[in-house]
Amino acid sequence: MAQVLEFKLPDLGEGLTEAEIVRWLVEVGDVVAVDQPVVEVETAKAMVDVPCPYGGVVTARFGAEGTELPVGAPLLTVAVGEPADGRPAGEASPAESAESEGARGGTPAAGGSGNVLVGYGTAEAPARRRRVRPAETTPATPAVPTAPSAPSTPVANGQLRTEQPTAAQARTRGAVDGPVPVISPLVRRLARQNGLDLREMTGSGPEGLILRADVEYALRAAAAQGRPGTTAGEPRTRTDRAGAGAPAPAAGTSGVTRVPLKGIRGAVADKLSRSRTEIPDATCWVDADATELMRTRAAMQHSSGGNPRTPTAGGPKISVIALLARICTAALARFPELNSSVDTEAREIVRYGDVHLGFAAQTDRGLVVPVVRDAHTRNAESLTAEFARLTEAARTGTLTPAELTGGTFTLNNYGVFGVDGSTPIINHPEAAMLGVGRIVPRPWVHEGELAVRQVVQLSLTFDHRVCDGGTAGGFLRYVADCVEQPAVLLRTL
Repeated sequence: MAQVLEFKLPDLGEGLTEAEIVRWLVEVGDVVAVDQPVVEVETAKAMVDVPCPYGGVVTARFGAEGTELPVGAPLLTVAVGEPADGRPAGEASPAESAESEGARGGTPAAGGSGNVLVGYGTAEAPARRRRVRPAETTPATPAVPTAPSAPSTPVANGQLRTEQPTAAQARTRGAVDGPVPVISPLVRRLARQNGLDLREMTGSGPEGLILRADVEYALRAAAAQGRPGTTAGEPRTRTDRAGAGAPAPAAGTSGVTRVPLKGIRGAVADKLSRSRTEIPDATCWVDADATELMRTRAAMQHSSGGNPRTPTAGGPKISVIALLARICTAALARFPELNSSVDTEAREIVRYGDVHLGFAAQTDRGLVVPVVRDAHTRNAESLTAEFARLTEAARTGTLTPAELTGGTFTLNNYGVFGVDGSTPIINHPEAAMLGVGRIVPRPWVHEGELAVRQVVQLSLTFDHRVCDGGTAGGFLRYVADCVEQPAVLLRTL
């Protein structure tokens, strides 16, 4: 016998609580295999293809493209197994077709994969299950439910509930954590469009099943009492979120556009606001002569790791940010106070032995900070390759949540935007960020004479709770010394 299983939006990890449906990869009626991607969602960190842990026929989808769903909200339902009458799973009989397209069930089959995303397992399945019964033969015209025998009282969200429910209604209403007793997706859509919370309704169908007539009856009752149907439990669209709690525009203004703070933009806003609120930061900066660093890089470009006297053009290219990252890891080894974070609840400074180096990357979707794991163990070639891989993944939106979290220090190369200096905001909960401006020819006093040199401005923003200005200044001065004289690194290699 076919079993209809409900697949909910899984926990995508790293504290993510919601995701936006970008594109459905399956239609109702499609046959899906175990672990087949069924929907593409956008979280605050990345684009993710969500695979379904069940194999069968898709019977319903919940949420249109552009809808934001919380973790645990239903995504779709899948009919698994073979019905007793021999029809393929998900194919409804004529008596069932009117109400059973979007059937939702309870207990996942034991054959489910459990691996919704790589690195993040699915939660245990709910214990209860509801069988989809064939609809009873009724007249073609939907019957309007009779008035309840007990007096009805309105609840806060505009629904009507009887004060003396029947035993079946009490059982249905008590299962708050179970599936909503609705089969038809048309009923769900009608309730969602009008802001009705189906969990607060009592159906007139078998075992408390909510029918379309019940929803229409509740809408008429709410309209008669002048109450808008608005709930907090249903997912909201962009338009709903943009207008909620918004101040009225000033008189005489025109052409006002509201852009929701969501996705990556919303995550950046939240993190930077938290950083400014919690971290007492300070910034120091210094100009450095990067001429020797650029010459060293040029020499590396002509060497493939073999004999430097026989330069080759086919060797791996070394990026400037990789050299700066190598300098950063050396500086953090000398000043470990900056490779840390603050545990405000325990009132402790947490220092990290490993350096997981984040770097700011601007993409079409917004600013992201991929993390190079164990940067302190990598050489210039390895760092160059990893920076290139993560940058490409950031541009294509294929970074995983694990590649966007866990950093202990951030390198921000804002010089690629053609600017010289900045006061960067610390990437919470880290304790410091090194900013690098553009490298440009400038007049510079070199060996007692005025010369044109390649000059760069370096800035360090640090959490004043983890160290004082002497430590921050020492770190920045060491970085500048390595930029001006790369041979300084040889003392610690």
